[in-house]
Amino acid sequence: MTDEVRYVRDGHIARVTIDRPAVLNAVDAKTNARLNEIWAGIEADPDVRAVVVTGAGQRSFCVGADMSADAVDKTGLEYWAGLDPNGFGGLSLRTTLDVPVIARVNGYALGGGMEMVLGCDIVVAADHAQFGLTEPRVGRIPLDGGVFQLVRRLPHTQAMGLLLTGRRASAAELHRMGLVNEVVPAQQLDEAVDRWVADILACAPTSLRAIKQMVQRGDGLSPQDAHKLRTPALMAALDSEDAKEGVLAFQQKRPPVWPGR
Repeated sequence: MTDEVRYVRDGHIARVTIDRPAVLNAVDAKTNARLNEIWAGIEADPDVRAVVVTGAGQRSFCVGADMSADAVDKTGLEYWAGLDPNGFGGLSLRTTLDVPVIARVNGYALGGGMEMVLGCDIVVAADHAQFGLTEPRVGRIPLDGGVFQLVRRLPHTQAMGLLLTGRRASAAELHRMGLVNEVVPAQQLDEAVDRWVADILACAPTSLRAIKQMVQRGDGLSPQDAHKLRTPALMAALDSEDAKEGVLAFQQKRPPVWPGR
């Protein structure tokens, strides 16, 4: 379909890179389709235990829709009518990706790129990165989850301060707001991401799938109602080989070797 998204399996880690640096990793229709294909493949692969998503180069994570391509040929109503149910890049509203997803933000994360960040679980950013739902500045709206994700993640005035100005915010500012987990100098970005990945891989894969599925399916429910959920990943984790290995490793005072099932 396109070679502008790189997908690499590195052991139990899936690395997804939007590789369109000439347009600051903006996403066109073909790239969006390829991303959806990759996410579906990861969902079907039980050996993937962590995902890192980023953009090629040092300038940009993703600046949203490619305004030089097909996006500008559609009116706002046409774009809205054809919205991807999984959100921008197939990720910003996706609720079926049960493995932890880390955003490696190496530069601009604007518009749909910011929405993709909002679809991730952990965000590690270079100190020069900038974020923003900038659609109002080009007469558009953050329709792919940006509006509703942001108001759920931040206090009302903080979210509206970003939404109603379309301004860019620094990684440090969003770290203070709580949207970014860690900010590091650009040359330390990979080291920081690898540290988060290592911590994820130290945990039982079945436990993490269960936790993420519980969070996703319990969204909007009261704690009491969410507590009653019996999600497939939860039931599998409770009777898993991982659960047995974790207890045995603890008793034997050794690091666990997770079967992943």
